[in-house]
Amino acid sequence: MKGFVPTPPSIVDHMVAKLFENNLPDPEDNLLDPGCGRGAFIDGIIRWCEKNNRDVPRITGIDSDQKHIAIAQKKYSEFPSIEIRHEDFLLRVPEKFNFIIGNPPYVPITGLTEQEKNVYRTLFQSATGRFDLYFFFFEQALNCLEKEGRLVFITPEKYLSVKSASQLRIILSGYNINEIDLLHEHSFGNLVTYPAVTTITHKKSNAPTTIIFRDGQTKPVQLPKDGTSAFPALYGTPRERAGYCTLGDLCLRISCGVATGADAVFVHKKSEIPSDLKTYVYPTITGRDLSFNSSKVQSDLEMITPYEASGKLIPESQLGTLKTFLLWPENHDRLLKRTCTTKKPWYAFHENPPLTQILQRKILCKDITETPFFRIDYSGNIVPGHSVYYIIPKNPDLLETLHNYLNSHEVRLWLESNCQHAANGFLRLQSTILKQIPVPFSILENDWLSSQKFTTLHAPEDSAEIAG
Repeated sequence: MKGFVPTPPSIVDHMVAKLFENNLPDPEDNLLDPGCGRGAFIDGIIRWCEKNNRDVPRITGIDSDQKHIAIAQKKYSEFPSIEIRHEDFLLRVPEKFNFIIGNPPYVPITGLTEQEKNVYRTLFQSATGRFDLYFFFFEQALNCLEKEGRLVFITPEKYLSVKSASQLRIILSGYNINEIDLLHEHSFGNLVTYPAVTTITHKKSNAPTTIIFRDGQTKPVQLPKDGTSAFPALYGTPRERAGYCTLGDLCLRISCGVATGADAVFVHKKSEIPSDLKTYVYPTITGRDLSFNSSKVQSDLEMITPYEASGKLIPESQLGTLKTFLLWPENHDRLLKRTCTTKKPWYAFHENPPLTQILQRKILCKDITETPFFRIDYSGNIVPGHSVYYIIPKNPDLLETLHNYLNSHEVRLWLESNCQHAANGFLRLQSTILKQIPVPFSILENDWLSSQKFTTLHAPEDSAEIAG
């Protein structure tokens, strides 16, 4: 089976305990492991029964990988109550079960063939957007669960928030989600998965779900039933979170990069810009130049800028060789076709660049990205293009602290829950969203924090000091 990852015995035992908590199995009960692999959960059930002096219930293990099946069938050949089947659980609906437990395979849509995608879209309500295979294991398993039956799955926690899982969340809302246990991100060793153990009972209930956070705290939560992200219910909003302010509170400016209105005129490779124009250029960067896999902030592009370092537009009479360049017929025609020239000088940018703020060390991020990430411009010389957002803290000493926090798992999940979604599952970052990122006081420097007046936790648009 694609996406097979062995489950550590400690997690198996943890999940089996949840499966049978206040719900002891009888020998005639049917139990299913829908992606049994080599039998990690079946081993865990046998261990639990031996420890608690209970007979092993009737167990069905299903897997589509013949290698795993051969091992499991040999291992349990002497257990008459255990049956191992070589089947694709998603393509054949077995009988009903009193208990279901497992670690479904995690396979994103990019890991599936076009034929597989089409088949799953036909079979499953949860096959929307950039779905993952474990969505369908949830849906299929719930279809197999007896009334009052219990299911315990370990999956990535992303199903709680990502847009592609909205239909799955609607399906789950029809059941009693007893508990969601957010396990440590390194529960699978070096494989960082941010796992969640979800316990579900097949019955209608308005009771809250118990959330067990990674720090050990617990909280009863009423999960939304309309398919929207569960994270606001789990983590609250900046207004509701004691001990938090917003990124907007801490920043001088959070803004989209410079829009020239004619990048074909103003933005070129360094080697292509005439030497007599070098006094007018700044290094620039586009979203495609920022890499998730590299901390470097570099580009071979430069932006020809008809502005003084103060941000004031250079008078036309003082442009010198730059005016000659801008008057080249091809350049001049492009400049005149811009809508901004009806209100601005013909050579001005679409938006005036606030260079006094931009030209300092700052945090950068893409405007559209599959996975949000942030990088630091340590040089302070880069004038970002319009496909990049830049973040300038009021206190320059917070640059590294905020950068590290913005790259944290907590912020990534928050952005996935609150950003608009572009095509193909990409996220659209916007200044209004970036300003609302909740920042805990605990990461800030006490001396600086004490000098600020956070009398209320407010949305950043209430602050007159935030530009962009």
